Amino acid sequence: MSRSKKSMFWMVFLLSMVPLAQSTEYEEVYANPEDELYAEITEVLSHEDLKGAVTGISVRDAQSGSIIYQKNGDTRLRPASSMKLMTGAAALRLLGDDYRFKTEVYADRKPRGGVLTGNLYIKGYGDPALTTDDLDRISEQLKKKGIHRVKGNLVADDTWYDDTRLSLDLPWSDEQEYYGAQISGLTLSPDTDYDAGTVIIQVTPAAQEEKAPNITISPKTSYVKIHNEAKTGKADSKKTIKITRKHGTNQVYITGSIAKNASSSKAWIAVDNPTGYTLDLFKRSLVKSGIKVTGKEVNGKLRTGAIKLATDQSPPLKDIMNPYFKLSNNTISEGLVKEAGRVKGTEGSWEEGLSIIESHYEALGINEADMLMRDGSGVSHVSLITPNTLSSLLYKAQSEPWYQTYLNSLPVAGMSDRSVGGTLRNRMRGTPAEGVIMAKTGSISTVSSLSGYVKGTAGNKYTFSIIINNAIDEDNLKDIEDDIAIILASH
Repeated sequence: MSRSKKSMFWMVFLLSMVPLAQSTEYEEVYANPEDELYAEITEVLSHEDLKGAVTGISVRDAQSGSIIYQKNGDTRLRPASSMKLMTGAAALRLLGDDYRFKTEVYADRKPRGGVLTGNLYIKGYGDPALTTDDLDRISEQLKKKGIHRVKGNLVADDTWYDDTRLSLDLPWSDEQEYYGAQISGLTLSPDTDYDAGTVIIQVTPAAQEEKAPNITISPKTSYVKIHNEAKTGKADSKKTIKITRKHGTNQVYITGSIAKNASSSKAWIAVDNPTGYTLDLFKRSLVKSGIKVTGKEVNGKLRTGAIKLATDQSPPLKDIMNPYFKLSNNTISEGLVKEAGRVKGTEGSWEEGLSIIESHYEALGINEADMLMRDGSGVSHVSLITPNTLSSLLYKAQSEPWYQTYLNSLPVAGMSDRSVGGTLRNRMRGTPAEGVIMAKTGSISTVSSLSGYVKGTAGNKYTFSIIINNAIDEDNLKDIEDDIAIILASH
């Protein structure tokens, strides 16, 4: 069949930009450069690795919203981390880009003579950006009040969210991974990427063969117990270091071998119960500030009538969105779902948060029938969305007051600076797509996706979504996405 005849069968639809209260209308669109795009993208889609897979693509004109190319555009597919585009848009709409999380410290009663008699409470409000530096600032606030001793327990209150730590469909094998970290109302990040609920474990070879390698843990904590069963191998020997956390515990085992001339191995390991982890680090911060706690460290609830002594605030959401999108941070994503439920609904749970987000589908230009949202990050293999829905969301976002935050937080193709290029920093370098594609990447087993904007000289040229499902050989999927993105950047 000739290309012109193929085009006769290829019918795409335009979602009209009528007020949302009116019925949705569609019209047939034959927009240039559809024929050229059709031929070039069709050639890419003939790749051997796509046989037996399902590929969905949607490309819209960024100015009009017209669909100029689609393949399986209305087919619901697993989006992987492209789902974060939906969660991020909802969070910015519901909370605002200046929204801040907080952490507060309370006491049962006022200190007297530098001594607090009764419990000292640290209450979390879901801050994914809380670090040890923040805890140190809180401790300094207490020290400036003259406090040097707490004659009572140190109590962690994480009741801002419910006590369900893991999203419904998270695979058990991901529980120890940084991207599978537990969600708590009181959690702590070991870095400014805001990998909340994790510790960083580094393995460095010893000077002599057969000796146990050196292990460091950051931030320093006794909450995680290290079992070093590894050894230092011969120079240039294969590195076989494995770091695992025993299910349901904070017992971390390090096994395997690391060559004595090898570089160190580093891993971010999710802890079990981030609340207790944060509490341990808070006590260490208090001690460092010269404040002694005589009681125990316990989970509990803030007592009615307790006196507020200190407060810490997170950076605004617009700053948190940068590592969220650029580095595809799952923990921030799932926290945003719970925060939406807690702030705009009745409780900080996935069920309530997803329900609140769903109630805003229409305002974001989304048809409820076109998606199934089971989590915020897209790690779920049950979550579904159509490529046309994602390209429509991206189109609609351009008219929102939070759009610049949304756009600027996306990874930029080929930009080597990690804070700019993010997960696209090593992709599409030296091509017409470098610096032009601003998009969210996505990967889970058998799934790959890329959804975002094609930047023009005067505003965006296109919004697009590429979702590949059921791919057994995943080695070339990113290259296939890049080839399509380069075609879009070249038109």
